[in-house]
Amino acid sequence: MVISNAQILAHLGDTGRVAGTLNPTAQSILFGDVADDAIDRDLPWITQVDRAHLVMMAETGLLPVAQVSPLLRRIDEMEGSGFAVLRGRSAPRGVYLLYETYLIADLGEEIGGVLQTARSRNDLGATVLRLRLRNVVADLLTGLTRLQATLLRRAEACTDAVFPIYTHYQPAQPVTLAHYYAGVAAALDRDAESLHAVLADLDRCPLGAGAVGGTGLPIDTRRTAALLGFSAPWTHSIDAVASRDAVLRLLAALGILGVMLSRLAHDLQLWTTGEFGFLTVADDLVGTSSMMPQKRNVYMLEHVKGLAAAPMGALTSAAMAMHATPFSNSIAVGTEGVKPVWSAASGMLDALTLVRLIVAGAEPNQGAMRLRAVTGQTNATALADWLVREHGMPFRRAHHEVGDIIRSMMVQGVVDLETAAREARPEWFRGTRSPVLRPVDIAAAQEHGGGPGRESTASEIERVRASLRSRRGALVEQRRRWRQARRSLRGAVDGVLGIAVLDRTGRGRSGHA
Repeated sequence: MVISNAQILAHLGDTGRVAGTLNPTAQSILFGDVADDAIDRDLPWITQVDRAHLVMMAETGLLPVAQVSPLLRRIDEMEGSGFAVLRGRSAPRGVYLLYETYLIADLGEEIGGVLQTARSRNDLGATVLRLRLRNVVADLLTGLTRLQATLLRRAEACTDAVFPIYTHYQPAQPVTLAHYYAGVAAALDRDAESLHAVLADLDRCPLGAGAVGGTGLPIDTRRTAALLGFSAPWTHSIDAVASRDAVLRLLAALGILGVMLSRLAHDLQLWTTGEFGFLTVADDLVGTSSMMPQKRNVYMLEHVKGLAAAPMGALTSAAMAMHATPFSNSIAVGTEGVKPVWSAASGMLDALTLVRLIVAGAEPNQGAMRLRAVTGQTNATALADWLVREHGMPFRRAHHEVGDIIRSMMVQGVVDLETAAREARPEWFRGTRSPVLRPVDIAAAQEHGGGPGRESTASEIERVRASLRSRRGALVEQRRRWRQARRSLRGAVDGVLGIAVLDRTGRGRSGHA
């Protein structure tokens, strides 16, 4: 049976309390001219919730199988066709009411009209949001763990790549690229912890809260929560429909993650310049200039910086939309406050991918790195420490003495600190062990305080890798639980439809499941 737009509008045009459809200009702004985008974005999740709700209603006896089974069968048919019967239509009161109204026009009010029993668009919308968000967070965690794994692999491959770490944009001390990459991976592990906390917060199901005050019908919220892959139902109806703080927590976590990614991108961009020349990025990860033939631009890192900044702006926008609103269902909170999260999360996933490609494709230029470690006098602190250890000199005095030598070196154009120190203070070196002043040896010896020594770095790599394994395992288990819930839901739907078949053939009982 073909349902015309006129039939749909006839149902939507008189809701009992409100007569007539929404003003066309307002409709265009709020819901678009046709529903196709909303169909693709929301309806697959809505129908998943509908199935769980209808199965529960049949199993508890709140609705007879004879009413539930035609709805389940028609929902299956619509989804199987990609909701073709709804495409190209306008949705003057939103895609859900378009969909529900179509079912009523198609199946009749006695069947189609029971879909919203013991339910509201409010708890439905809160549930759909959580279903969508948990997949988004899982994808972000997958992207983040892939970046961490890449950093750890590159760390293991760069244990001999010694270069100066910078403070205030000046060469400071010699470290290894392995030490740097492991440090970034460790920092990102805290971001992963924040995202896992958001995922845990998303594991409660709001379905059953109704419009805001729950329902007097004896529904089984534990059953619907389990069928949708949640660990438990929400326990407070107002909180369930009023709260979207999971969106704020996610955006806050992404904002902090974005800060870390921008700092990594900043360092990589500096180190790939001709002025530094520490890293060379593969040709398939750079661009050139349309005018200047010599250019080799690692422009992807600029995209990373821009994408990584978006969540902080999205957090501000979402928080201001939710700020000073009533603690109840609110479009300002549930619709406008939620809008910024999707593009921010999508952009962050892209940023994670781009920076991972750069890390994987950047090769260290060890000659340039070591040379700058020498010319930047990054061994100065090691010399001061040697004076403390071998001569018992107070560190502040040793600091002053070494600094004085370096100032003279700058005047004379000398770059080798050990040679300059032996000439300026020969008495330091009589009858004592020679200091270890090669940057590569200094880096290898700095085992204490989480320094770049081989054992210290290897230990940190293994620590982060163990955390990574644990988080990956938890995410794999979470996805497995969601897949199992989908299979359980499908089995429960088929069970209800099977009862309906038995009822029709006279071999089963009529009435409730």
